[in-house]
Amino acid sequence: MLTSLYIKNFALIEELSIEFSKGLTIITGETGAGKSILIGALNLVLGSRASTDLIRSGCSKAVIEAILIPETPQRLATILEEAGLGIEEELILRREISAKGQSRCFINDSPCTLQVLKKAGDILIDLHGQHEHQLLLHPETHVSLLDESGQLTSLVESYRTTFENLKRKRRELEKLTADTNRLREKRDLLEYQLQELASLNLKQGEDVDIEEKITLHEHAETRFSLCSSLNELLYDNDRSAFVQLAEAVQQLSRLAGIDKSFSSYLEDAESAKTLVEELSRTVRHYSEDIEFNQEHLEILRERHMLLQRTGKKYGKSIEELIDFQEEIAAELSMENNLSERTEHIGSEIDSLRKELSDRAARLSAERHKTAAELEAAIARELESLGIPHCIFKVMITRDSSDDGDIIHSGNRYSALENGYDRIEFLISTNVGELPKPLARIASGGEISRVMLAMKSVLAENTRLPILIFDEIDTGISGAVADAVGRSLRGLSRTHQIILITHLPQIAAMADRHLSVEKTVEGNRTISKVRKLNDEDHIAAVANLISGRQRSDSSLRAAAELVEHAKKEDQS
Repeated sequence: MLTSLYIKNFALIEELSIEFSKGLTIITGETGAGKSILIGALNLVLGSRASTDLIRSGCSKAVIEAILIPETPQRLATILEEAGLGIEEELILRREISAKGQSRCFINDSPCTLQVLKKAGDILIDLHGQHEHQLLLHPETHVSLLDESGQLTSLVESYRTTFENLKRKRRELEKLTADTNRLREKRDLLEYQLQELASLNLKQGEDVDIEEKITLHEHAETRFSLCSSLNELLYDNDRSAFVQLAEAVQQLSRLAGIDKSFSSYLEDAESAKTLVEELSRTVRHYSEDIEFNQEHLEILRERHMLLQRTGKKYGKSIEELIDFQEEIAAELSMENNLSERTEHIGSEIDSLRKELSDRAARLSAERHKTAAELEAAIARELESLGIPHCIFKVMITRDSSDDGDIIHSGNRYSALENGYDRIEFLISTNVGELPKPLARIASGGEISRVMLAMKSVLAENTRLPILIFDEIDTGISGAVADAVGRSLRGLSRTHQIILITHLPQIAAMADRHLSVEKTVEGNRTISKVRKLNDEDHIAAVANLISGRQRSDSSLRAAAELVEHAKKEDQS
């Protein structure tokens, strides 16, 4: 519901705030008073193109702000979430137009793009003026309106679930197919790499171990020579460390026998003697194990060079090569699994296509039934609104496709998000004329009445937004105007309706009457909006009957029209 509209420095409007309520709000006023300015302001806050010419002369910017309470906030959730905005109970749309040509948009005081503002506005308000915001003129909206009219939402959701499952399985199959093709293309290379790495019989840390062994073999003579020298110094010599320590032990033993304070030193000397003896034995055993094997050294060198070449070839260390070998083996083993999984998913896709075909056929059958009922109902409504001999047609077509997912009666069709039907509303308002798309109807008055008829029929089961009409009374009068007024009054019991009219029969139906008036203040022309009380409401209807020369008879007629509207509600 639109609760208020604030306009500042826009065209003839200096500043005004209009409060709205549920039901039927009528806006009247003299020609040129500024009624169309209100529609223009609403258009701007709903995302239409802005012009600096609309800014009040001498002002730096114009501001239009609309406050709404969404009837179905879930329809806005996706749009707002994608824009990084949260959905709240109250929605504030604001548009600022700078004299420099810049335009800024806000939703709940957070900046947003014009596109986001327009998307939100299209969901919230259906404005009928100059062919803007007329959702029913867009064929893409017809399928959802038909489905909501026939209460087919559950069938649509069931179909859509299967449709999304099929899309998901197709993506899985595409990925599996791509993986399989990739494996086939590089299988020879992978097999060669696996064979090459497997033949090396790589081991963790092998390169470091080989380097250490090569170093030992290359220095075998040096190691043996050093061991021999050490043995002579430690043990195999008349003046070796062992011999001298043995003599020292004897001397310390004699000295400790005299002075007990040397007893600890005697123990240290004996330990040193034992340590030298063990060290000598170790060096001797080490020298005995030194291998002088040039052939084995060459084998180690060749192995070391092979590991280096392989590592350089693949750009990996030994540890990374071992991991790479395991990855290749795992990748090659995937091919058999991929084949089995591809076959399994293929079977799932076949089952989903059959399920999708069944759901699409059932949904389509229900749509055909609903379409027949809708055609008759809207034709009857249009006749009561002064368009007799009208033909309203719900055209249902399908897209044939050789590889379509939906098979029906031996034919294949493309699967769409909401079934396999393309829906478009056609109409003929003149005898002898074939039905044509709604957008090609020339008369603004006919468009508005067609929209009114459709909305009246669809109102019970659809979630149409706030309805605003600017040309609803074009080309009608008398009984037709009365019928249009009653239709609007009835529709306003479930939908908020705001409309501009020049007809007293329609104005009399108002739950709330606003009068647009133009005055001159300080040599400036200003448009204002005034809410009328019951007495002023009757007077305004009388003005529409007789013009400015209001008479007692026109006042009585106006009062009768207003009273008649109230009785319509009671009956």
